[in-house]
Amino acid sequence: MYYQLSDTEIWFPKPELAEDDGLLAVGGDLTPERLMLAYSHGIFPWYSDDSPILWYSPHERFVLFPERLKVSSSMSRVINSDQFKITFDTAFDKVIEACASIRRQGEKGTWITSEMKTAYINLHKLGLAHSVEVWENDVLIGGLYGVVVNSVFCGESMFSNVSNASKAALIWLCRNKEYLMIDCQVHTKHLESMGAELISRQEYLTYLKKIYKLPQKKY
Repeated sequence: MYYQLSDTEIWFPKPELAEDDGLLAVGGDLTPERLMLAYSHGIFPWYSDDSPILWYSPHERFVLFPERLKVSSSMSRVINSDQFKITFDTAFDKVIEACASIRRQGEKGTWITSEMKTAYINLHKLGLAHSVEVWENDVLIGGLYGVVVNSVFCGESMFSNVSNASKAALIWLCRNKEYLMIDCQVHTKHLESMGAELISRQEYLTYLKKIYKLPQKKY
């Protein structure tokens, strides 16, 4: 059973009431207030242009703890080669547009609708959503974006037009920002190879509540 949300009242049912596939609720809107309430309770929107807004809270979450990051020797050489220039929050609009436009294997169209783009750009303007940009010869060739809740970076999407660009963005995020955990949401083999792992919803929710800075690592 999933819940129908009101367009006027901002609330969510308990995350543990989600269906087996993680679907928790339908409807509502993408105002900053509703989005941040959702993320603070481990809930996120995921839908397409031809459906209402769908809200999910998976029973397990695929996450990456920065201190458990695995970087292959070949990837280390790429990072150390200065092939890429990496920035933070300098081209959020371009990153989300690229994430929406890139064609992914096995997917038809994109779930990053125009409505979604506008909503997350608004969050970015409020300092609640952030992006990592990867450049090569002053051309944006990769990056990622997400929403921050306390000490957790809730990753939304990433893209890469050049081999290893999105990996470089994720490695930079783990090494240069003081996040306790990176939420990757959906399992992929390449994220698993970098150290991402599944944790329970309850464990995930405990991390969302933590507010403290990690010791800055030196690389």
